[in-house]
Amino acid sequence: MSLSMNLPAALVLAGSRGEEEPVSRLEGVAHKALARIGNVAMLEMVVSVLKSAGCERILVSADDPQVIALAEEIGAEVVLPGAGPSESVTHAFALAGAPMLVTTCDHPLLSPRWIRDFVAAVPERADVAVMLAERRRVEAAVPNTRRTWLRLSDGDWSGCNLFLLSNANARRAIDHWRMIESERKRPWRIAARLGWLTLFDYFRRRLSMAEAIRRVGARMGVSAILVPAKDGLAAVDVDKPDDLRLVRAIVAGKQLHDFPKKPGTAIPGSVPA
Repeated sequence: MSLSMNLPAALVLAGSRGEEEPVSRLEGVAHKALARIGNVAMLEMVVSVLKSAGCERILVSADDPQVIALAEEIGAEVVLPGAGPSESVTHAFALAGAPMLVTTCDHPLLSPRWIRDFVAAVPERADVAVMLAERRRVEAAVPNTRRTWLRLSDGDWSGCNLFLLSNANARRAIDHWRMIESERKRPWRIAARLGWLTLFDYFRRRLSMAEAIRRVGARMGVSAILVPAKDGLAAVDVDKPDDLRLVRAIVAGKQLHDFPKKPGTAIPGSVPA
């Protein structure tokens, strides 16, 4: 893809959820974006990687005063978040436009190489791309870790918090995302939006992940594609204290953002499956 040489604007989601979450409580910080790996806040790690990957414009969606101050200190633009992630993306997309990379503040293992590979793998025809990691790769990179898996006909997959909104048509996907968030208490309406046949095939495990993403994208009026992660570490983010301990163990034992895989070797602090 032509974007591989000039990487797009990037958005880092760092909004507050309106409730105290376990990582910030454990670390005694106002927001988990401020939790430190080594001596560096997670938000700073993510922004640094985006800069190293060549992203020309970096926005941080945040409302916590300390997170805003850090974002400005490290040279990112601050965008106030919406009521949920989709509305936050809507605000940033209106400001920066396409193409726009989207990731999260709790992804401290993010690598410039993953970003370049991801963007380069997206064909010109795609409006939206999402990176997911297949279970075998995740467990080879991080044995004994606990993840949330989507079970498809071609294996189990976990999200990598990395998305690309390639062009203006990607706005349709964001609008559908907002509608799905607004109807989260009415799952039958979400099912209708995604398509009953697709859901039936999903529960019967008749769909590959690539086909599932293609179908859901088609329902939204966009061309959506899967980009499988080459490195299973791409699925490791920091949602829980155990995740934070795991990431600290990985970073302490390996050079930051260049982790050689050692299949079969347990990592201190990992969670039993």
